Amino acid sequence: MTAACVGAVTAGALVAGGAVATDVFTDGAQPAHPRPSTRGVAMGAFLGSGSDGVRRIAGLSRWLGGANVRVAHTYLPGDTWERIESDRYFLRPWAEWRRAAPDRLFVLNVPMQARNEAGLSDDEVRGLLSRGAEGHFDHHFRELAGHLVAEGLTDAVIVLGWEMNGTTYTHRCAPDPQAWKTYWRRIVAAMRSAPGQEFRFDFAPNRGRDAIPWTECYPGDDVVDIIGMDSYDQAPGETFDDQVNQPYGLKHQVDFAAERGKPFSYPEWGLFRRGDNAEYMRRMLEWIARRKPLYHTISDYCPHGVWRCSENPRSSAVFRAVMSADGGRPGRFPGFCVDLGDWLGGWFRDRRVCVSFSWGRRP
Repeated sequence: MTAACVGAVTAGALVAGGAVATDVFTDGAQPAHPRPSTRGVAMGAFLGSGSDGVRRIAGLSRWLGGANVRVAHTYLPGDTWERIESDRYFLRPWAEWRRAAPDRLFVLNVPMQARNEAGLSDDEVRGLLSRGAEGHFDHHFRELAGHLVAEGLTDAVIVLGWEMNGTTYTHRCAPDPQAWKTYWRRIVAAMRSAPGQEFRFDFAPNRGRDAIPWTECYPGDDVVDIIGMDSYDQAPGETFDDQVNQPYGLKHQVDFAAERGKPFSYPEWGLFRRGDNAEYMRRMLEWIARRKPLYHTISDYCPHGVWRCSENPRSSAVFRAVMSADGGRPGRFPGFCVDLGDWLGGWFRDRRVCVSFSWGRRP
């Protein structure tokens, strides 16, 4: 069955005139400006929430010519408190990856509330924030911290209550900023109480003002280790320069961190409202290269991504050329992907086989 599936994919590609099976495809475009250096910046991507996300890291590295993908990034589900507490079976594959090299980072987004995407009203959120500030939920975070330490993830980067200045999540800040800040402080204290922990806490708002200026949610230098920002190619801001210079934008973030002597990060970034925008991709990578965040992880799924999303071939080529250990490989043209399903995907260590076409030379 496996041989038949792979044979069919290969045969279809060869009919088209010379094909090479790869993890993803690009159109071979190169950046218009000299390649910036991202040396010293830890790079990764969100590639899936469970063990599939761990398995894909090696594929991303291969696609980037053997580049060192130093950051693994995942999210805890926010539907129930039990899943926010997590368990050792969920954490174990990430812990094994982390232990394999001393310079790796494990980044974990942690919701501050159960029913985190349930669309609760501001009044409901206000009540939950008040309960959190009073300590009613501390035990859930002590439990999570214990699980992380037990698996050896003692130096995890915790992106706590991300995008709190927006409207999407129950853990949003705007309904009661003071209670939100007090609640954050309680969570950090609860997790730092775990013996052996060395967690770093990343405060990561949306770029821009959103529902509330993110500075009004900042809980204090003693409980924040990294100033993060989630920044996608969308409003506010018509151009990348707008994204840099707007109130509460990229420059504000970097300056805010520098004033406090803290590193900064980009836990989530990527394409979005403006589609396959190679100019945005180039400018964001140049910003990262110049400013040197502690780490960055692109959201690698459609519509944001560059490796596993076939909708963005031009931006994919820019990302690959800048981030590759070998400078990227030109001459790739769009092809197609086949979803192998869970059973066959287990044999190939991923659910998809993608084919790209190379013309005029052997790749």
